[in-house]
Amino acid sequence: MPNQDVKILHIDSNHPLLWEQLKQAGFQNEADFTSSKTEIEAKIHNYHGIVIRSRFKIDKDFIDKAINLKFIARVGAGLESIDCEYAKAKNIHLIAAPEGNSNAVGEHAIGMLLSLMNKLNRADKLVRDGKWIREGNRGYELAGKTVGLIGYGNMGKSFAKKLRGFDVEVLCYDLLPNVGDENAQQVSLQELQQKADVLSLHIPWATETDKLINTNFINAFAKPFWFINTSRGKNVVTADLVEALESGKILGAGLDVLEYEKLSFENLFIDAVKPKAFDYLLQAENVLLTPHIAGWTFESHQKLAQVIVDKIIKLYQ
Repeated sequence: MPNQDVKILHIDSNHPLLWEQLKQAGFQNEADFTSSKTEIEAKIHNYHGIVIRSRFKIDKDFIDKAINLKFIARVGAGLESIDCEYAKAKNIHLIAAPEGNSNAVGEHAIGMLLSLMNKLNRADKLVRDGKWIREGNRGYELAGKTVGLIGYGNMGKSFAKKLRGFDVEVLCYDLLPNVGDENAQQVSLQELQQKADVLSLHIPWATETDKLINTNFINAFAKPFWFINTSRGKNVVTADLVEALESGKILGAGLDVLEYEKLSFENLFIDAVKPKAFDYLLQAENVLLTPHIAGWTFESHQKLAQVIVDKIIKLYQ
């Protein structure tokens, strides 16, 4: 099929280069950022490709109506908003761009960890409140610590590479064999839990990882540890995390993602009454919160779009 016969529907806004380069390559672009999922379903049969971020779930019903769809491209790292197995069964090609924001995620994780260990946010707030407290803001050095990564794909590798500038031991655990490299030694989960002073998650949200970080998992660690999550909020049982923060088993938590996020990641599931665990996080001085922005830099905005363009063009070569 010549590119000019390929109609692509964009249902989320992205970096302009994505649209421009696809147009230059001969593809037909159309945008619809406002219609409901039902309205999109009514016309999706007219398109061969769809470009999304996370506005709504691409489920079985949607795919059944997309009778001419050849690819789904998500401008991001994960594909959990798509029924991947059903899409593959319909011979729909799935495209994601974890390469595009892995550097941003790695840098964000480093920033969160250093801020927590050195109490930067707490100290900053106290000074602004007129309190010059030195001993109460004494921090910890990363040197000499063991950092454990769960998940060693694009994101985990990026974080591990950045840790090379520190005198630390880096361990990784992954379901796939032989993923360790010069930046991280692959070990069993049990060994990681015995040695780690820091735990950082770099895993998708899937059946195997849902609610992975719970009380039993946390208590299996031999030492108190700092916790960083730039992966997915639903990988963590927030109430169990709070219990560990209260007991001192977790020394501090840097959370870019929360259990309460909606699937689109654009909003929280927060109603008039906040969950008790979330209220604790908002008040805790040893918790650092960011709104799912670890991979959301100006540079990654462009990189993500470029990766998607390149993969779509390659699909039709």
